[in-house]
Amino acid sequence: MNQEKALSILKSGTNVFLTGSAGAGKTYVLNEYIKYLKARKIPVSITASTGIAATHLQGTTIHAWSGIGIRDSLSQRNLRALKEKKYLKKNIEKTKVLIIDEISMLHKKQFEMVNEVLQFFRDTQDPFGGVQLVLCGDFFQLPPVGNSDETNKEKFCFMSQAWLDAQLSICYLTDQFRQTDTQLNDILNEIRSGLVSKRSIELLQSRKEAIGTEEPTRLYTHNLDVDRINSQQMAEIKGRKKIFKARIKGNLKLAETIKRSIMAPESLELKKDAKVMFVKNNYEKGYLNGSLGRVLNFDKEGHPVIRLNNGMDIRAETEDWRIEDETGKLLVSYRQVPLRLAWAITVHKSQGMTLDSAVMDLSNTFEKGQGYVALSRIKGLDGLQLNGFNHTTLEVDSLALRADKRFQELSSEAEQQFEEALLEQMAVNFIKKSGGLIDKDEIRENKRNLEKGKKVTKKSTYLITKQLIDKGYSLEDIVIERDLTIGTVSTHLIKIAALYPQTDLSRFKPEAKVINKVKKARNKLLKEIGPGEHLSLKPIFDMLKGQVTYDQIKMALVFI
Repeated sequence: MNQEKALSILKSGTNVFLTGSAGAGKTYVLNEYIKYLKARKIPVSITASTGIAATHLQGTTIHAWSGIGIRDSLSQRNLRALKEKKYLKKNIEKTKVLIIDEISMLHKKQFEMVNEVLQFFRDTQDPFGGVQLVLCGDFFQLPPVGNSDETNKEKFCFMSQAWLDAQLSICYLTDQFRQTDTQLNDILNEIRSGLVSKRSIELLQSRKEAIGTEEPTRLYTHNLDVDRINSQQMAEIKGRKKIFKARIKGNLKLAETIKRSIMAPESLELKKDAKVMFVKNNYEKGYLNGSLGRVLNFDKEGHPVIRLNNGMDIRAETEDWRIEDETGKLLVSYRQVPLRLAWAITVHKSQGMTLDSAVMDLSNTFEKGQGYVALSRIKGLDGLQLNGFNHTTLEVDSLALRADKRFQELSSEAEQQFEEALLEQMAVNFIKKSGGLIDKDEIRENKRNLEKGKKVTKKSTYLITKQLIDKGYSLEDIVIERDLTIGTVSTHLIKIAALYPQTDLSRFKPEAKVINKVKKARNKLLKEIGPGEHLSLKPIFDMLKGQVTYDQIKMALVFI
């Protein structure tokens, strides 16, 4: 299924499991749907099974959002105690859409508890309290953490009754946006199929030679190896170190969660020439989560200047990792330079990243799926140096393998079942059911605010005036309806002409002689002021010596 079809199914309001191989664009589709919901003011709760994945989406962990914490089960007493917590009650009861990312790492018991909490808080036996449930992930990636005696059948959430009750539509993304090398893509697909060919094994074995990239990122399966390599490399660099401390505001418990999960360390030590990796996406500044480079120097303000591997120099200023509720209220923020030392990282920390090149030692792979996660981080075999791998590296869980084949079948069925016309009607019905916005101008206004990083709040005053204009209100009627002065409404018209150029304002047009007088005065004054300077109304009024009122000048400017 392509991204467009998956997004259409999400908009329809049906419960969805969004899946596909690493690099298929699952996070992109989720983010597009989140923007769609926010522009229409449909309350969405954005969560994930891990703190790292949650911060990628500017959300929270499902454990914190639902209140289940680290529990294995919930009693009625537990549920009553949770419902007494005002912030939980408010969030859960208002939510219309619940997103859970990295669902493969959420234990079956925890998934069932989330269902219990939603049903209890919303006082219904509907699956997950009747909200739209959107799950995202890939069960070939790292599995849930459980007890040592538990099988994956007891851990995978797709084995729960709650999963069946949710009646999820499966959207299996098939396009590939990360791997540009068909050989690597073939190897990854073979690992996903459970049948790795001799040819693929030989190709991986041939990647022991050093790659051309200068000191590429090293991936290890264990933290001890990563910390050792980074400490050793940092100690070998001569020169003074500069320390950057994170600034944390908000809920202390959530702050602890974000500190444990965020990839930018609370205390970051850097030196000139240190190898670093950006750990946040900032498309405008030119870096992504996983962009590699070196500390070139520190500027006058103390910011590290990073020379990326592509030759681009970027000043690394502090960034915010924020967790907000569905209304946009800040719960916790973590402000730090978006960097970490990057001579080595763990396979677990690499999940969700795209790396141009990497040196891997997978000889101690201890979990099925770990090798797949590591190998799927890079774009092509040319960027891989594989120092070693064991049998487990090329294995995926047999249960996940069978489930994946079924997911592909169900995705094909969903693609045929949902025709575009049906999906469009379902989307409109879902917006109405959720109390969302349908007015196109208001949605457009919200989109603009979201793109600028502003919160979607109440309807703008210009949009309210525009909607009255569309209904045929006269200038006098608008003044009375909105309890504003003619001058204020005239100012609105200037703004509306710029923001909504298709709006018919012809009935407000002054006489031609008024427009001509204002135009001549304005053009003359524009020649006298410097470029980029703002021309106020008073000089125009003074030049016309009171022949035209301020309100007439404003109205004339709408049509000049």
